Amino acid sequence: MNKSRNLTLLTDLYQVNMAYAYFQSGTAEKQVVFDVFFRDNPCGNGYTVAAGLEQVAEYIRNFHFDIEDLDYLQSSQGYSAEFIDYLKNLSFSGNIDAVPEGTWVFPHEPILRVKAALLEAQLLETTILTLLNHQSLIATKTARIVEAAGTDPVLEFGLRRAQGPDAGVYGARAAYIGGAAATSNLMAGKCFQIPVRGTHAHSFVQSFDDELSAFRAFAGTFPHSSILLVDTYDTLKQGIPNAIKVFSEMRKSLGAEFRNFGIRLDSGDLAYLSKSARKMLDDAGFPEAKIAASSDLDEYLVQDLKLQGARIDIWGVGTNLITSKSCPALAGVYKLAARERNGVLEPEIKRSDNPDKINNPGLKKIVRFRKETTREPILDLIMLDEEPVPADSFLAFDPVHPWKKKRIENFEIESLLKPIFRGGKLAYALPELEDIRQHAASEKATFSKEVQRLTNPHLYHVDLSEKLFHLKQSLLEAVRNHSK
Repeated sequence: MNKSRNLTLLTDLYQVNMAYAYFQSGTAEKQVVFDVFFRDNPCGNGYTVAAGLEQVAEYIRNFHFDIEDLDYLQSSQGYSAEFIDYLKNLSFSGNIDAVPEGTWVFPHEPILRVKAALLEAQLLETTILTLLNHQSLIATKTARIVEAAGTDPVLEFGLRRAQGPDAGVYGARAAYIGGAAATSNLMAGKCFQIPVRGTHAHSFVQSFDDELSAFRAFAGTFPHSSILLVDTYDTLKQGIPNAIKVFSEMRKSLGAEFRNFGIRLDSGDLAYLSKSARKMLDDAGFPEAKIAASSDLDEYLVQDLKLQGARIDIWGVGTNLITSKSCPALAGVYKLAARERNGVLEPEIKRSDNPDKINNPGLKKIVRFRKETTREPILDLIMLDEEPVPADSFLAFDPVHPWKKKRIENFEIESLLKPIFRGGKLAYALPELEDIRQHAASEKATFSKEVQRLTNPHLYHVDLSEKLFHLKQSLLEAVRNHSK
């Protein structure tokens, strides 16, 4: 996709309306802090895979209003000429910190933090959220499917069912971060150097006079990657026997040069058919032939098929992955955490009758504590930015049940938020996609299997520092007293 495209107008009307009100009221230049966080992991999952930061960085670097944008805003909304002139010269001049892509993150953690002038920070909200929410959702959904598949490769086959071109391309990118081995999406392959894989459709078989002729044509054209779709007519009586016949002909003709071949099952009882196919292929002398499967797969069906002893080597997952069909949105939010008063940045809190919607105030950081020997994460601690990180042992307490405390010892620490922009300039070396994918894989390797469980996963602890906890309580008390 075009990295230089201008997404500044990809926002909600109310963002520009608020910016206009800030401009009119003289508060546009006041410094503020906004946090991006989510309140629940998607799909009932035990974690979320952060993704989309590269696209956020590209958006921020190219943040400006084109003349056509300004003409549209003035003609459609009637903003003043002075405000339009202000927007004409506007670019981002603040600071952004964020967790690197591929990092496993958890509810209420500030995974991205904006510190900037109020008007600038407000205008970023919608675009940042759409970029982070979508890719983090798809990366997490993919990670679940990859977990169910074990060591078998998962291929992303969802472009035709994606909600439009961007969702298909960036969804494929996110799927690769989440652990997919390849995609069928050529544009994603070109843009992000993701491995591209594919077989053929039923229409290819139907376009020939008979199935055997179709298989011969395909294998002859692709002797080093012949995965034949065997369920167009009768899988066991016709499709697999025809595939075996073609494999025998190709082996006789090319010898060892004929490789990377197998069959694909796209319908029927995949457990029964794959076990039958495995026996037929082995008996015919092709134990190296791979069996791929598709057909509306998701993590639960993959898990069930493996428990039933299905002999499937490659999983092609489309609709349920690229749309995250079972959980179609990650509800990341962008909330004010601090604002300037009399030249000083002071913490802000949003009170709600729903305790889960009360934000954590102030300028904050996330510190991850890992076991010194194994690097397995113990807990994450959300702290005020100025707080020193514990050097040896300390008492962690549960902010929901503050009487519960646990002593943490023998740990390594990792600060999750990294500086991305400073003074409006990119201060972060954007990693290659392959490095992001490897980072996500290393996160998976260190977190316990209990956290990765598909159903009722272990709750990974995210605590508040005592100082942040007491600040939050005091602000809530002040709000309550003010409202009396």
